[in-house]
Amino acid sequence: MNWDMISGQWKQLRGRAREAWGDITDDEWDRVAGQRDQMVGLIQSKYGKARAEAEDEVDRWSRGL
Repeated sequence: MNWDMISGQWKQLRGRAREAWGDITDDEWDRVAGQRDQMVGLIQSKYGKARAEAEDEVDRWSRGL
């Protein structure tokens, strides 16, 4: 699924993101609003990951949708 589609369907897909990254709050997911760069940055800071690692996780998640 491409990121335009993810952004457009964010309210429905947010639950699936929450399943993958359970430590992120609903308010934080609301701020992400389906934007890839914000999602990568949030996962990077929340979980202490390198940017490349967070990008890989987000890309794997989006391909699985």
